[in-house]
Amino acid sequence: MRYLVVVEKGPKSYGAHVPDLPGCIAVGETKEEVLRLIREAIEFHLEGLKQDGQPVPPPASTSELVEVRAA
Repeated sequence: MRYLVVVEKGPKSYGAHVPDLPGCIAVGETKEEVLRLIREAIEFHLEGLKQDGQPVPPPASTSELVEVRAA
């Protein structure tokens, strides 16, 4: 499965979340670290859903870059 992961750079760290898996988040000091942590968080989240007998949401989110004129 391939889920869309949104990565945001903060002043001192990176954050990541998965739109298709509410509550699935990670924070790391580098982009590489946050990507490793969000991958682990996704796997843990999916295992928890399965153990609880809940359905695993299929990946549905997509992304696009939108070009705009600078103000």
